[in-house]
Amino acid sequence: MIKIMADSTCDLSQEIIDKYHIGVAPLNIEIGDKTYKDKIDITPDRFYEMLPTLQKLPSTSMPSPEEYLSIIDEAISQGYDEFLIICMSSGTSGSYQSAEIAKGYFYDKNPDSEIRIHVVDSLSMSHGSGWLIMKSSQLIQEGYVFDQLVKFSEDNKKRVKHFLCVDDLNNLIKSGRLSNSSAFIGKLLRVKPIMTMKKGKGAIVAKERGWNKVLRYFISEFMKRMDRENTNFIIIGYTSDIHIANALRDKVIQDTDFKGEIYIMQMGVAVGTHVGLGGLSMFFMENN
Repeated sequence: MIKIMADSTCDLSQEIIDKYHIGVAPLNIEIGDKTYKDKIDITPDRFYEMLPTLQKLPSTSMPSPEEYLSIIDEAISQGYDEFLIICMSSGTSGSYQSAEIAKGYFYDKNPDSEIRIHVVDSLSMSHGSGWLIMKSSQLIQEGYVFDQLVKFSEDNKKRVKHFLCVDDLNNLIKSGRLSNSSAFIGKLLRVKPIMTMKKGKGAIVAKERGWNKVLRYFISEFMKRMDRENTNFIIIGYTSDIHIANALRDKVIQDTDFKGEIYIMQMGVAVGTHVGLGGLSMFFMENN
């Protein structure tokens, strides 16, 4: 049996995690003198309530190799013998490296094991890796075998398209996810920057004034770029304001001919630490 695994930055809802039996290794969040496990010891809603009052930006750290090994060992006891671990981009997190270390530890302890483990650097953030994880889980249900899943993930990971708009650049600046020069331009012009992933890291691709123009940009790019064969669902993400996520969903329904599923999911604490309040995102697979 095939087990899909992830780190908690995939930001998939608990409903989806339970539906596809996805194993999730949580990142660690340091807030003041306390350490929390992402989505276990602290919920996103509670975190976003706290965020405006914090004097210092929380820090995040990758799951330990032991976290991954614990999930693997438990899954083996349940009959799983093949593991596809899809991690957040190695350009923004150490989760991928930790999973690779866990894989090495496992084979060091079990040199004759026939268990198969493959780790994917998704080159994605948040629901970008989440989209690839969901798609892979659906392909298992369609009958894909392990080698087919590995090939699909590795061949298509660069095609999972991200669009992210933030209401406030401060968190991205402080966390080092955005250059000071890009941030300065955005603040100076009082525009909302729209980011995507390039070579595994965030980059600004557009700047729009006001949410209405942001939503129009998302829709326009979605219609131009969408791979209609593989995009049977999209994920809309948000940090603290579900209303703007609902507005984007409504615009997809009203202004496009897309007939697939539209999932709205909240970004977790680890991702929200860097994105901040008022974040909005959209994920799908783009054409070649």
